[in-house]
Amino acid sequence: MSEHEAHNAPAAEPILRAAGVSKSFFGVTVLDSVGIELMPGSVHGLVGENGAGKSTFMKILAGVHERDRGEIIFAGEPVTFSHPVQAMHAGLATVFQEFNLLPARSVAQNVYLGREPRRAGLVNQRKMVSDTRQLLLELGITFIDPTASVSSLTVAEQQIVEIAKALSYDAKVISMDEPTAALADHEVELLYGIIRRLQARGVAILYVSHRLKEIFDLCDTITVLKDGECVSSGPAAELDTAELVRKMVGRSIESFFPDPIAGTTTGEVRLAVSRGGNSFVDAVDLELRAGEIVGISGLQGSGRTELVEAIFGVAPFERGTVELDGEAVVLRSPRAAVQAGIALITEDRKAQGLTLGQSVLDNALLVVRGVFPRRTPAVRETIPGVLSALEVNYQGADQEVQFLSGGNQQKVVLAKWLATNPRVVLLDEPTRGIDVGAKIAVYQLMRQLAHAGVAILMISSELPEIIGMSDRILVMHDGRIVAKLPAGASEERVLSAATGTVSTIMEGTQA
Repeated sequence: MSEHEAHNAPAAEPILRAAGVSKSFFGVTVLDSVGIELMPGSVHGLVGENGAGKSTFMKILAGVHERDRGEIIFAGEPVTFSHPVQAMHAGLATVFQEFNLLPARSVAQNVYLGREPRRAGLVNQRKMVSDTRQLLLELGITFIDPTASVSSLTVAEQQIVEIAKALSYDAKVISMDEPTAALADHEVELLYGIIRRLQARGVAILYVSHRLKEIFDLCDTITVLKDGECVSSGPAAELDTAELVRKMVGRSIESFFPDPIAGTTTGEVRLAVSRGGNSFVDAVDLELRAGEIVGISGLQGSGRTELVEAIFGVAPFERGTVELDGEAVVLRSPRAAVQAGIALITEDRKAQGLTLGQSVLDNALLVVRGVFPRRTPAVRETIPGVLSALEVNYQGADQEVQFLSGGNQQKVVLAKWLATNPRVVLLDEPTRGIDVGAKIAVYQLMRQLAHAGVAILMISSELPEIIGMSDRILVMHDGRIVAKLPAGASEERVLSAATGTVSTIMEGTQA
């Protein structure tokens, strides 16, 4: 047995065992007799659709919520945490999507907040900085200065600070909630390395993610929750993607990416950009036809988002021309783009797509009220039907959007734009952070829009999504389109173009 295999061999006893954990809110059961076992040095994946109970279970472990029933045995002792600080002091840490850091304070001050080392009654700054540097070194991190302000750090670096803080409590279990949701590809690789180092220390990781590739890359064991119940728990090696998806959504899926609807045809050019450029993109030539889905791939910073923002008038083209249905247009603002029949579903639905404190109905009417106020009464009547067609799971039109799951929030964003009856739809990471079932619903909607003659331009960082949903693929690098590939192009070809390791590839005459 190799050293790596020996280190990762199952321990005799779990470091954490939960059994029969149940929780209800206002009479609604969200967890029903859920159990899990975490072994030292293992990575345990927790998966399920939005609303399956993953976040509630994590918050119970973290001491945010108290369970109604069940038991939690941690390090051999029954525990009940009534506050996250209790859980942290016991050695059970949680890194949530929303970091618990003070931006104005230094890295070291955040790591040892409330537990600062002292000497003669005063905070021992030198020791605090030295200890923080040592914690970072144990994670293999040398590029974060313990004296730097947290506000100066990237999202990935702030996440590392949270992990270092957990280590400072001598954490035996670290729960991670969607840890790669806001990370670039190279930052994901960095997180992988940190997780491997934590495993080598014997730390157990509870890993929650919608990205199934990460689950299979990292996890030894996978537990599946559905509707608040545990439907499966076992070795990751005994599952494949198709089986895991079936367990999560409760039905067989013939094809993860649905085929075009019968009768869908590629029509005339809807959107044409010729030699488009501004401070972010240059020499952009593309044609987008009615009834087709064109995918845009590329690394972070390649100019993908900047391209759709230029089309949408957020940062307009400063040179070149744009045509819609054969007519030249000048789109100097998002309002002008909306009036011309263009919709943009942004990457960050919470910050840019929704007003979280307002109702489902108000959010669905946001664009129509702002740009086409006279249409509002008529569109208001159609919104329930649109939400129903999108299978939005909500309690009523007056429910605040902040209380919906991520997948349902994304569907409300889509409803908001469908209400404008667009000719061209720009999608920037349309399935980021939503569960498998909601992803499939978005894919089906895209196929329906294409069948109706809408032209779709989709940005995605997930290569299977680009390849599975695109009729053609554009690849960007350094603000330029460097490859135009047919449907079904291999991941290797897309990546080669995205990383700039091959010459410009132009296949066919269409952009």
